[in-house]
Amino acid sequence: MPTSRSYRDSCGIARALDVVGERWALLIVRELLLVPQRFSELRRALPHVSSNLLSDRLRELEHNGVIRRGPAPAEGPQVYELTERGRKLEPILLALGDWGIDAPQPPPPTALSATSVLIFLRRAARPDPAAPPTTCRLELDGRIWTVRLASGRVQVRPGEPATADVSLRADPKTLSALLTDPAALATACADGSVAVVGDLSAIGRLLHAVTDPWPSGDQTNPVNVQAGDRA
Repeated sequence: MPTSRSYRDSCGIARALDVVGERWALLIVRELLLVPQRFSELRRALPHVSSNLLSDRLRELEHNGVIRRGPAPAEGPQVYELTERGRKLEPILLALGDWGIDAPQPPPPTALSATSVLIFLRRAARPDPAAPPTTCRLELDGRIWTVRLASGRVQVRPGEPATADVSLRADPKTLSALLTDPAALATACADGSVAVVGDLSAIGRLLHAVTDPWPSGDQTNPVNVQAGDRA
């Protein structure tokens, strides 16, 4: 059953934790930042949470106005999506990610979702503004994403691009490793852990936008996620 525990503290921080402080709650919000998801998709992205506990957290978050059930696709069950109130948690989650990046790694086995990698990518990438626009089609855990580099900015959105310079298929952990070490791309292609079709140099530009970011005096991150990209 969903928890009814409360800190019984009138401070805004405590009241916020009453809503999203239970285990797995904020990770569910993280998974919904980029695209609505079905229960089964959330379960796959969070493999260490039980189905019963995930159901409880979803009910709690829905009850507290953080998420809602979106319209069902043409085929399949309903999806969960963030409400406007829930989306206000995005900068808090990004700040938590920045704070936690230096925390000790958890013991194996560890999970890494596609959403996590894409959030890091759009947070860390700073492409050369003079470089030609590049559109990459990424396939991660069976879902297609469009990543576009243009004018020194990064756009990430779910779905197929109209056209793409290159298509890459990998699991999230492999893509994360390449974002740390782009030189490993050739080996990953050779051993089959990555499949690339199209302009290999376009993937190189994407990876190097993270490892060798374009210097900028503007300390804000050049991430552009348009409102339509969240649908």
